[in-house]
Amino acid sequence: MKRPPEQLRRDALAIWQAGVDAVRSERLVHQVLKAAGPMLLVGEQRLRLDSIRRIAVVGAGKAGAGMAAAVEEVLGPQLMAAKNLTGWVNVPEDCVRPLQRIRLHGARPPGVNEPTPAGVQGAMEILRLVASLGPDDLCLALISGGGSALLPAPAEGITLEDKLAVTRHLSASGATIEELNAVRKQLSRIKGGGLKRACRAGRLAALIISDVLGDPLDVIASGPTVDDPCTPEQALAVLEKFDALSAGISPRVFDYLRRKQPQPAPASCRVTNLIIGNNATAVHAAGRHAEQLGYWPSMTSAPKSEGLAEEVGRQLAQMALTLRAGPGPDCLVSGGEPVVKLAPVGRRGLGGRNQQLVLAALERLAGDGAAGIALLSGGTDGEDGPTDAAGAFLDAAVIAAARQQGLDPAHYLQRNDAYHFFQLLGALIQTGPTGTNVCDLRVVVADRIEGDRRGPG
Repeated sequence: MKRPPEQLRRDALAIWQAGVDAVRSERLVHQVLKAAGPMLLVGEQRLRLDSIRRIAVVGAGKAGAGMAAAVEEVLGPQLMAAKNLTGWVNVPEDCVRPLQRIRLHGARPPGVNEPTPAGVQGAMEILRLVASLGPDDLCLALISGGGSALLPAPAEGITLEDKLAVTRHLSASGATIEELNAVRKQLSRIKGGGLKRACRAGRLAALIISDVLGDPLDVIASGPTVDDPCTPEQALAVLEKFDALSAGISPRVFDYLRRKQPQPAPASCRVTNLIIGNNATAVHAAGRHAEQLGYWPSMTSAPKSEGLAEEVGRQLAQMALTLRAGPGPDCLVSGGEPVVKLAPVGRRGLGGRNQQLVLAALERLAGDGAAGIALLSGGTDGEDGPTDAAGAFLDAAVIAAARQQGLDPAHYLQRNDAYHFFQLLGALIQTGPTGTNVCDLRVVVADRIEGDRRGPG
């Protein structure tokens, strides 16, 4: 079956969208939280409603608004009133909307993935709320990607500016999410199990949408409901690895970490952490949709953080050529999260890791030609770096347009300016915020140059 170039592009985008739709926050919450007669079902837990005096909902993340709305839908007005439901969830400002009983608090501007004073205010409200609960109360924590930036509560003696400087330096230096979180958890009152330590409810159940490969509970949103396995010494080692002191990070940060003592959590609060959606969920759903469109997909979700976006993009381009040559699968759906080492501020353009990845793939394919190939990469949250795009796509038409306009991919790659490259070509993926976040999703579809299109079996 011969597919025209326009169909390849449409199919790749539809496959990506199916993966994103599968991890919509409302859908995931409805799958695991149910009110069934006298029982409240939280995953496999069955809680008697008559044993619960009060329910409080707290949380943070890009998926927080949808998760909170779904909690209210599941419980319904009568049960919310009976259990005096209250709540506070920190979300990006463009996700704020009125709910019946849970307050959605705008903790940062859209597209600015950094902590703000408004985020600190919201985090302190959450800490006060969980500290007001008692042994007969249930606390539901709604945790999702982006929660680290949306839930800032600097440790005593550390300022928000100190934490911002640390985050910016480590991110610009190419630190992995694990390395970044190892530091910022140690500098927070609420991350690294701080929410768990502050909670005085009898039960704390965290519903978690994972944006970290491999789903390490202590890393997702910096693990507010999970004991931190990292130590102050490990955080110091990360800072030293990336030469943070020479970069101007405040000596207060180093002094605090050197004198920090462990803080035990209260034994009275029983904690359950439940992953309700992750990158593999999106990859598998996208793969199923590819099958429905008649492709033979290969699916893979990276188990840990990947290398540089440029390297991943070139590998993906080579895989696209292999798919096109056949035999075997003619579609690749992959999930992951590469890193980008940023150019100096004076030379730096605009972009994100998905756009940088696709631009590197385009540079690799430009010589061989991308006939019969469509390739894309996009963040499932609808955001890629400090831009209004989720990512970008390429095919033969995009490469031809770049050549016609005299655009040099290498020049834009070196400057981290993939956004402006693809903007000129109309090849950005722009969805707006999706209300979820499970890392990145990549799709490659290929039409055979020669040979048959054999499927499995």
